Amino acid sequence: MKKPSTLLDKLWGAHEILRREDGTSLLWVDRHLVHEGSHHAFAKLAARGQPVAEPRLTFAVTDHYAPTRQRDRITAPDIARMIETLEGNARTHGLEIFGLRDPRQGIVHVIGPEQGLTLPGLQINCGDSHTSTHGAFGALAFGIGATEVAHVLATQTVWQRKPAAMRITFEGALAPGVTAKDMALGWIARLGAGGAQGHAVEYAGPAVEALSMEGRMTLCNLSIEGGARFGMVAPDAVTFAYIKGRPYAPGPGDWEAALTGWRALRTDAGADFAREVVIDAAEIAPTLTWGTSPEQAIGIDAVLPAPESLGAGKAAAARAAYDYMGLTPGQPIKGTPVDQVFLGSCTNGRIEDLRAAAAVLRGRKARVPGLVSPGSALVKQQAEAEGLDKVFRDAGLEWAASGCSMCVGMNGDLVAPGKRCASSTNRNFRGRQGRGARTHLMSPAMVAAAAVTGALSDVREVTQERT
Repeated sequence: MKKPSTLLDKLWGAHEILRREDGTSLLWVDRHLVHEGSHHAFAKLAARGQPVAEPRLTFAVTDHYAPTRQRDRITAPDIARMIETLEGNARTHGLEIFGLRDPRQGIVHVIGPEQGLTLPGLQINCGDSHTSTHGAFGALAFGIGATEVAHVLATQTVWQRKPAAMRITFEGALAPGVTAKDMALGWIARLGAGGAQGHAVEYAGPAVEALSMEGRMTLCNLSIEGGARFGMVAPDAVTFAYIKGRPYAPGPGDWEAALTGWRALRTDAGADFAREVVIDAAEIAPTLTWGTSPEQAIGIDAVLPAPESLGAGKAAAARAAYDYMGLTPGQPIKGTPVDQVFLGSCTNGRIEDLRAAAAVLRGRKARVPGLVSPGSALVKQQAEAEGLDKVFRDAGLEWAASGCSMCVGMNGDLVAPGKRCASSTNRNFRGRQGRGARTHLMSPAMVAAAAVTGALSDVREVTQERT
C-alpha cells in the first residue's frame, strides 16, 4: 500500500531529476524570475560564454531599484546602471522583461501571480528570499543565491536539500480587524525567528482556507522570517478562481486538464509531518513588531516584554533592540508616536491591501507623512479606477509608482535616522529602511490607523470611531 504523501512530497517528487548520495536533489525549475540583483549571475555566464538554457522559462523584472518618482529622469547613476544592466542582459539572452516602462511592471512576487506565471505544481526560483510568496498557489517556491541563479540560468535546474515537512494549522476563525499579516507575525513571535528552521511549512486549517489569495500570499511571504525554507498552501477553488483568465494561465482548451492535476496537490490523509503546530485563530490580535527581528512582536494591547521574560538566549538581543528602537520594557506599545508610514511591498502591496488601508483613511487626515507604493503598475491602475489614490492623497499621503520602494530602500526611498515608521513590509532589521531607521511591521489597516492617529494604534478602535 502506498504511503500517504504530504504536499511537499508530491511537489518535490514531481521535480526531482536525481538525488546525490548526500541526499541533495537536482530539481527542474519551471519558472526562473530574475531582477536587478541578478547581474552577478549573468556576468558568470558571460565569462563562460554560456547562453541561458531556457529563455522562455526565465522572466526579468525591474523592482528593487525601480524609482517610484520621476522615472523619466533617473538622476542617481547607480540606480540607472542597475536597471540598464538588467535590460541589457534581457536583450542579450532574449528574455521577456517587465521593465520600468512596461505597463505590467511591478514587484516580482506581485506580478508573477498577477500575470498567471505562478501556477499550482510549478517549481519557481528567484534570487530573492521572499520567493516563498508563490507557495500560496501550491507551488514549490524558494529564494536562491547568486551562484544558484547562475546555475539555473545555465541549466534550468537547481541543487537543493529537501527540508522536513511542517504543518501549521490555524483552527477557528479570525476576529474582525485581524489579518493574514497578524497570523504570520503571531506564529513567528510564538515559535521564534528560527522556529521553522530546516522545514517547509504547509499552512492549513479553516482560517487559512478562509483567506483570499492575497492573504495566503502574505502568509507564505513571511514564512522565511520564521526560519522556514518556504511556505505552501494547497490549491483550492479560491486559487483556481484567482488564476483563471490571467495572461499566462492555461486557456479554455487546457483549463479542465489543468484543474484535474491541481486538485491532486493536497496532503493525503494520514501523511506524516516532522512537526505539527496548532494555533487558535480567534486568539490572534492585531500584531506588530517592537524590536529588530520579526519574532519581536506582540498584540497591540500588550505591554513591551521584559527581556528576562524572553529567556536567557534572547534577553541580550531584546535589550539591544530596545536601545535601538528607543522603547522601554513594561510600557504599552499602543500610543507610541510614529514619524511616518509606508504602504507597499511584496508582502502587502496588492489591491486588497490598499483597499483595507483606504477603508480606514477614507474621509480622514493623516497626522504624519507617508508613502503609498502599489505592488504593480496594474494594481496602481486598478486602485486609481476605484478612487483609492484620491483617498490616500486627500488624507495627505504621497501616491507613488510601483516597486520595492521603502521596504529595502535601494531606490532612494528611505526612513531618516532615528525616525519611526509604521510599515506594511516584511523586515524590521537594523537599517533595513535606512541607517538608524526604526521600523514597526504591521498590517496595511494598522498602518492606516497609525497614520490617522500619529501613533501605534489599534485599528479596531480607530474603525469603531466611525460608528
